[in-house]
Parts: sequence; structure tokens; C-alpha cells
Amino acid sequence: METIKNTYEVLFVSDITDGEDAAKATVEKFRSLISEHGEIIAIDEWGKRRFAYPINYKTEGYYTLIYFRSDPSFTEELTRVFGITEGIMRYLILKVNEKKQPLNVSSPKETIDFDAEESDDEVEEDIVEEEAADSEDTAEDSAEE
Repeated sequence: METIKNTYEVLFVSDITDGEDAAKATVEKFRSLISEHGEIIAIDEWGKRRFAYPINYKTEGYYTLIYFRSDPSFTEELTRVFGITEGIMRYLILKVNEKKQPLNVSSPKETIDFDAEESDDEVEEDIVEEEAADSEDTAEDSAEE
């Protein structure tokens, strides 16, 4: 029987209080853990970034995004290891739809293809048409009063 393999993305923030070398060592720890239990598709180290708000009285962290393929039971183990690892400030594991694979991992805003049925221009035209129809309705309501 063939084992089920899902595609996941994990984004985690490492503490940089001890320096970027310690954060990179944490990244390497999770890289090896994931490669032992699955197949790494892509790794994107965003590096040191400033937080929008303090986390545990710290204002910066080291961001890393990893796409990988593994069996579903591994995510529970990965969550457990994130929880007990010193230096992990935040993490998020998401299952990626097979049709929406990472395109270009170097640019975080362009990593997922959303397979939109309508282009942005068509959506904008629909919004403009709806606004025009709404303004006509309100004009008719005002004329009736």
C-alpha cells in the first residue's frame, strides 16, 4: 500500500538574541529533521526582520520558510519539536493544495499561484458596474420620494 504524502509549508521565527549564527543553527536543525522524515522542496531564509509588535519583549527575529512533502503524522512531531525547542518564537505549519505549488520561493509574495478564474481587470470592471448600478438605484429611490 502506498503511503500518503502531503505538501506543507512551515514558517518559523528564531530568536536572534544569541546572534544570527545561533538562528542559522536552529534552521539547520529543522532542515535536517524535515529531510529525515520527508522531502524538502524549497527553503527560503528571509533573514532578520523587525516585528510589527514585540514578542517576549524582543523586536526582531530570523524568519525561515520551508516547503516540504511528508506523511501527515510528521506534522504532529514537528509541532512537538517546535514547542520544546529553545529559541523558536513563533511557527506556522500549513498544508498546501497540490495544485498551488510554490512558483518562486525567493519572493514571498509570489510563491503561490492562486489559479484565479477572473483576472484583476475583470474583477475591477465587475466592481465598477455594481457601483454604477447601485448609484442608479439610489437615484431612482430619491426621485420616487
